[in-house]
Order: sequence, then structure tokens, then C-alpha cells
Amino acid sequence: MPTELEELVEFLHHGNTQIRQIAIENLLGYSTSEPTIFKAGQLTPVRDLKLLVKDYPPIAKNALTILINLSDDREVLAVLAKDDAFLESLLARIANAKEPNANLVAMLLANLAKADDLKRILTSERDVPTALSTSKKAVDQLMDCFVKGAEGGYNTAANFDYLAYFFADLAKVPEGRQYFVTAQPYDSVIPITKLIVFTEHKSDIRRRGVASTIKNITFDLPSHPLLLSSDRVNLLPYILLPLTGPEDYGEEETLSMLPDLQLLPPDKTRDPDVSILLTHLETLLLLTSGTREARDQMRASGAYYVVRETHLRVEDEGVREACDRLVQVLMRDEEGESRQDGGKAVGEDDDEDDKVVEIF
Repeated sequence: MPTELEELVEFLHHGNTQIRQIAIENLLGYSTSEPTIFKAGQLTPVRDLKLLVKDYPPIAKNALTILINLSDDREVLAVLAKDDAFLESLLARIANAKEPNANLVAMLLANLAKADDLKRILTSERDVPTALSTSKKAVDQLMDCFVKGAEGGYNTAANFDYLAYFFADLAKVPEGRQYFVTAQPYDSVIPITKLIVFTEHKSDIRRRGVASTIKNITFDLPSHPLLLSSDRVNLLPYILLPLTGPEDYGEEETLSMLPDLQLLPPDKTRDPDVSILLTHLETLLLLTSGTREARDQMRASGAYYVVRETHLRVEDEGVREACDRLVQVLMRDEEGESRQDGGKAVGEDDDEDDKVVEIF
């Protein structure tokens, strides 16, 4: 005999709107406390929820929330991610400037991006939402949502911040990394240049996702010259600025820094999220792993001084370890050279020169 919960789940596909609304409101909490009830009958409730995303906004809101909670289950994730019609439904909603649940759609897309099946979105085409984009590519439209929609610029009910996590997962696959470093035909812009401007945005979600996207892109070593080029992507200042605080530097140190890092206002603050700081430091480490030219460029950027101050002022062991590793790379001798400047790793005492361990 069915339990009350099992009977309640059956009402998700009831023909009466009020009954569907009451059922889904009462089921919302169970999507975290008892998620298995939504896997009954070979995931019939999940199929119902996919349809309810198209229902009246209050019902759709709860359906999206439940699917977000359920999508950490591999079986549910696979069912959602491989469904082309469902994906198109989500894309249509997020591209609609009047969609009240656009942020929830962005959150669900961010979860779906963890499925391998979703990398097909890199080549998927759909009707052009003319108010948003001029591209038929779904991923371009999502990028336009993220850029134009920041702080309610496209949809007053949404900021699209969670798309940053969606992009971070796309950047984990080679095809995704290539997308972010390739100028797109519809606007001739390299997508990563649209993201890096948000490394100091007020939203920690947006900053965190963008930082992770940048880091994942830098796993593609051949793209490093493009990323570091001052006239194309110019990535370095956008990574170093979040690491920079209100510290005063000497005149010689200041002049050796990138122009963007010079004469910062006295109220300049370092990113308060240590996980973001750590991600940026790991990105800098990845950028040093490619070529000597990249390491020389980073040395000339004044990165050492920024990392030195970050090590001194951020009381987090992971951040300090990453600073130490990066300084070891920046200050070590290149092959055939000896270090002439007497530079030391952060926190290194005079009698500890031999203790510096190179990571390459």
C-alpha cells in the first residue's frame, strides 16, 4: 500500500493546477531529506518535474528547486542532461528577459554541466533571441546572458551569477577550453575577455566561478601566449588585482609593476574569499609551467611583490603555501643562469636557501 508521500508524488501530474501546486509545495523539503521518493517508478516523478518547469511560475519555481537538489544524484543528472527537449526548455527560459525564475535555471544548468553529455551545448544551435544575442550558438547566448545580465541588466529578476559555475565546468574539457580562447564569429570577441572583467565583481558567486573558469582554461598550455598577450587577452592584471590590497610599495617596486597595479586607491581591498585567492595563485602557477617567456613576463609584471604581500597579510595556510610555491618558481635560476639579485622565497631566512624545493 502506497505511503502518504508516495501518494503525494503522484499528484505532480494531476490535471488540476491547485492540486499540483499544493503537492509540489509540500514535496519541496523532501528533495533534500528524502530524495529517493522522486526516483520511484523509474524516475517518473523526475519526468513530471521536467514538465512542471513549463508550468505557472510558482509551480515552476518549486520544480526547478527540487531538480537542483536532486541533480547531485548521478542517475537523475544523467536523465536530465541527455534530454534535448528539456535542455531547450531551459535555454528558452533563461533567454527570456521576463523569466522570473532565470536564476534558478542558471543554477540548474550549472549542475547539469557536470555531466559529460552537456558538452554538446558547445556546438548546439537554436533560434536567436534577438533581444539578447545575434548568435545561434547556445553557449554564446548563455555568455551574453552572463555579461548583459549582470546585476539585472537584461532581466530585472535575475543576475545570472551561477552561469559562472556552468562556464567553469565547460572549461574542464578540451572543447570548452578552446571555445573560451577562440574569437567567436558573431562578435569577433574572445570569450574569456568577457569573463575576466568580473574578477573583482561584488558577487562572490560570480568571482568564484570566473576564477575557476580562468584556472581551468590555463590547463591548455598552447593558449598561454594568447592569455598573457597584452594586446589580446591581457590576463595578468585581472588575476593580480584581486590579490592586491591597500599596501604601499616603494617607488622602485611600483614602477616595476603593471600599469594597472600602480597607484591604486588607499581603500583597495584584497578579495576576502581565501578560496578565490588560492584559485588565482594556482592559475599563476599554471601560467609559469609553460615557457620561460611566460615566467619572464610574470617576473616583469611585479607579481612577486603582490604575492609577497599576500603571503604576509592573509592568514590561511593554503594561500601561504601557494605563495611560497609561486615565489620559488619566480625567484629560481633558469637553466644556465645564476640568480644575481639575492631574492628569497617568501618567509625565507638567510640560512635557509638550500631548503627551497623547486616544484618542476
